Amino acid sequence: MLDESDDIHPLFHGAPSTTEFKKLRKRLVRDTREAIEQYGMVERRAGGAQDKPRWLVCLSGGKDSYTLLAVLHELQWRGLLPVDLLACNLDQGQPGFPSTVLPAFLEKMGVPHRVEYQDTYSIVVDKVPAGRTMCALCSRLRRGNLYRIAREEGCSAVVLGHHRDDILETFFMNLFHGSRLATMPPKLVNEEGDLFVYRPLAHVAEADCEKFAAAMNYPIIPCDLCGSQDGLQRQQVKALLDQWEANHPGRRQKMFRALMNTRPSHLLDPAIFDFMGLERRVQDDSENSNEIAPPVLRN
Repeated sequence: MLDESDDIHPLFHGAPSTTEFKKLRKRLVRDTREAIEQYGMVERRAGGAQDKPRWLVCLSGGKDSYTLLAVLHELQWRGLLPVDLLACNLDQGQPGFPSTVLPAFLEKMGVPHRVEYQDTYSIVVDKVPAGRTMCALCSRLRRGNLYRIAREEGCSAVVLGHHRDDILETFFMNLFHGSRLATMPPKLVNEEGDLFVYRPLAHVAEADCEKFAAAMNYPIIPCDLCGSQDGLQRQQVKALLDQWEANHPGRRQKMFRALMNTRPSHLLDPAIFDFMGLERRVQDDSENSNEIAPPVLRN
């Protein structure tokens, strides 16, 4: 167990006292804080401390969202995150979904939360042909409901648990299947323009989320709707990245850093770089001449 003075939030009760876990915890906090600061996720409001932003922290019950919830609460506890946090789980009516697990967990941890039931599963099953993946429609319906809940709760941002590997996988999916260089941004504004969408785990490795959630023994809920479907493009990309990482350890981090080091002038998109406006500097012939210019005659 961590020393009682260090065990700063109930979400960390029972944390291992090993040096390895302490390093992991420190790394998660550091990487998350770095992303929050680097991408300006905390709004500066005129009211100061009395007018703090409120974030809707989306909790699916997977390892990533548990890690997100714990790290954000640690940053808040330490005074490094001046926002109010509201955890939210959207029960989408999936058959066999353990609907009591998250409410019981959040009550036990003393985390402010809202749990809402919306049967989007029936809509997805009705609209998606048999054998096709359900992820896209499921995600759109979930996002729409989360935006609505955020507005109802007075939140300025919807906060998601996508990590570094999700961002990297999305980049390669767009590259291989979408013919574009794009991925999940760590910060964006929704189409309506009234809500931010944040991904504070943008710099966090998936392996760290997995180690952390397992060490904390959080009650993991698998996604049986889309995550268990075979033949997903994302799973194929993930397998490819896993192979690259196995052959060249550290490859994932290098590729991720490349997303933060783009050079529009060295790509091919005229919409982001003015190739037509490029001009070469034409030197005057006299600049290239080694001869001494004749003297200027004056009257």
